[in-house]
Amino acid sequence: MAMVILTLNCGSSSAKYQVYDWDNKEVLANGVVERIGIEGSCITHKAKGNKTEIKSACPTHKEAIELILNTITDKEIGVIPDMSVIKAVGHRVLHGGDKFTKSVLITPEVLETFRSVVGLGPLHMPANIMGIEAAQKVMPNVPHCAIMDTAWHQTMPEETFMYAVPREWYTKYAARRYGFHGTSFLYTAKRAAVLLGKEPKDTNLIICHIGNGSSMCAVKNGQCYDTSMGITPLEGLIMGTRSGDVDPALPFYIMRKTGMSPEEMDKALNKKSGCLGITEKYSDRRDIEIAAANGDKLCQLCIEMEALRIKKYVGAYMAELGHVDAIVFTAGVGERGPITRGKSLSGLENYGIKIDAQKNEWSFTGNAETCISADDSKTKIFVIPTDEELVMTEDAFALMQGTYDIHTHFTYSFQSPDYVNKAREEGLKSDLVKRPNIAKVIARPPKK
Repeated sequence: MAMVILTLNCGSSSAKYQVYDWDNKEVLANGVVERIGIEGSCITHKAKGNKTEIKSACPTHKEAIELILNTITDKEIGVIPDMSVIKAVGHRVLHGGDKFTKSVLITPEVLETFRSVVGLGPLHMPANIMGIEAAQKVMPNVPHCAIMDTAWHQTMPEETFMYAVPREWYTKYAARRYGFHGTSFLYTAKRAAVLLGKEPKDTNLIICHIGNGSSMCAVKNGQCYDTSMGITPLEGLIMGTRSGDVDPALPFYIMRKTGMSPEEMDKALNKKSGCLGITEKYSDRRDIEIAAANGDKLCQLCIEMEALRIKKYVGAYMAELGHVDAIVFTAGVGERGPITRGKSLSGLENYGIKIDAQKNEWSFTGNAETCISADDSKTKIFVIPTDEELVMTEDAFALMQGTYDIHTHFTYSFQSPDYVNKAREEGLKSDLVKRPNIAKVIARPPKK
């Protein structure tokens, strides 16, 4: 085994990882350490078709990184003989401010820049930085690379990223729209171009990344033109626990009425709102759909509200782009939520958007790229499972080799019409056994 790329995604109390065999283009293992800094921390490790859970104390991210490395090199459940085969590490970083337009090798200066924008992402950035520092201590002799959620959005023009607030808020405090989920948007934008048989520069898209955290992106000529999240991931769509768009005066009104502090309001809007706030019970859309089917009025309301918010952004982005080649759904709910997809695009036939109800229902899996638009729909509708880890892996490899560039001048392996995701194909085989009709709607690249 000549070359392995490790990717790490460190959250406030978790650390996700993937081990990728570059030579064979194969995912060897992935998993997550949960409850970092909390009693009961454990690692869930998936490799060779098996899942292993191990409890181990992880008071900080340093112990979590060490646990990951010990697990992937374990003689019984590990996938690599030793650490020497890891040639690069890719780190997901929430916020690069407006300092970065692409992924970068992590230097002391880059780390200082990340520290300077911690205030723009206080829930995620400290964990991202701790994860990088912990991994560098354990693996000091390999290149560490930062892949930023915000970099994809740096092509937005001023008219879309600026807020209508006092100018000095921008000049002094960098208050502007940044956008997130950039790695997911990059992957799905490139894959959508392949499915359309076009070059990315010739495609206009609306991408809906719908999960616990949700955002949308208007892609113009293959680049980000607008996005729904703002200076933080709170703005935009209704999410699992985040409110999305609200009247800016609403928090002040409630604070005056209740005496809530700014910190309490921040927590309420980020952790207690969204689907959880509407239903008073659930943030997981699967739970909401089950309860709604059983007559829960608040869960029914939640489904309608979330879908309507997505539809409003679809309409806005259609107006901004003028011509839309395809609408793309991705992430947990986007990939596996036919109810949300169907309601979000219902009634848009006069705008050239026509979803096929049967195809939408069949597209239930997170493994298949599917086309769910009706045959006579002017705008294609795709479900494209995202692969952020692959973007991170390819960026890290290219940075290590000195061949990396901004995405408009860089070609990824998954931009090839012949690209096959081995792990996804294996997962699809098992899904086909359960529900073979999905084979009818797999979107294959057009023949050239």
